[in-house]
Amino acid sequence: MNFCSDNVVGANAEILAALVEAAKGDVASYGHDIYTARLEQKLAEIFETKLAVFPVATGTAANALSLAALAPPWGAVYAHQDAHILVDECGAPEFYTAGAKLMGLSGTHGKITADTVATALIHSDKDNIHHNQPAAVSLSQATECGTVYTPAEIGAIDEVARSHGLPLHMDGARFANALVKLKCSPAEATWKSGVDILSFGGTKNGALMAEAIVVFRLDLAETLAYRRKRAGHLVSKQRFISAQMCAYLDNDLWLNNARHANEQAARLAKGLASISGLQLLYPVEANEVFVNLPTAVRATLESAGFKFYPWGPQTVEGGAIRLVTSFCTDGKSVDSFIEATRAAFLQTNRIAGAA
Repeated sequence: MNFCSDNVVGANAEILAALVEAAKGDVASYGHDIYTARLEQKLAEIFETKLAVFPVATGTAANALSLAALAPPWGAVYAHQDAHILVDECGAPEFYTAGAKLMGLSGTHGKITADTVATALIHSDKDNIHHNQPAAVSLSQATECGTVYTPAEIGAIDEVARSHGLPLHMDGARFANALVKLKCSPAEATWKSGVDILSFGGTKNGALMAEAIVVFRLDLAETLAYRRKRAGHLVSKQRFISAQMCAYLDNDLWLNNARHANEQAARLAKGLASISGLQLLYPVEANEVFVNLPTAVRATLESAGFKFYPWGPQTVEGGAIRLVTSFCTDGKSVDSFIEATRAAFLQTNRIAGAA
């Protein structure tokens, strides 16, 4: 009944079991453990390339430290104006970069384009001592609107960024959901399309608290070990993060979780779209659904026990809400929400007609 976020649910049994196993015996600390070594090996196999991995406990740490490796204090990082790094991280990227400026770009359905980036860079006034200098581009995958960048779109943005000497970061808090939608390899969705560094998410998709900074351009890894320690994000018992990520990746658990979440979002979107008077705001490509709801309908759903997140401006007439499905979303709850919404719309229309 709770569609507020994929953060509200628990964790997979397989991941909990992995933590119990990792708690046995004595293991080297600060990442010098068999679990972290195994994680790096598994990710190198999955992404089909040599890489460096830095496990952390939060997505904010993954994003902020990644950007700190890319942007100097006087740098400018270009991203969509609604990107998580701009809106929902309380200045962490600016803090860990020691002052880099985040530049919000407009774009339909939460996505920026190569043309948008090119225009921004043309007007960046490069080499002007009074202005922040272009340093990096960051993409959210999936986006804040639940849409997904294709490898072709990523490659086009990277081509523009690369022509200006800028690296490409990807915020992959919901990378698994995007990958399931794309039906391509992890390599094609990242470094083969130009991504230099990835914030690889696990917490929203079945882990307790496990994220990883995955570095494809290895020269960027040189300072990250020190940045992570200085920032307080080098966990002494790192095996407990790495063990989660290993279990997450074993037997395609991460993809199976994401596939279920996406399927439930598609089921939810299809049902809501069939209700006369209800408007879906964005294409549903991952595990998020955005709809406009009149105030009366929203109140009816809330009184019935459904939970969801308001999205954007709210008025007395109503506003948009966000619905997020997860690896353990029950299809019965999805169907119940659809039918409750349908009934609430009919009731609201009857009242309006009688008036």
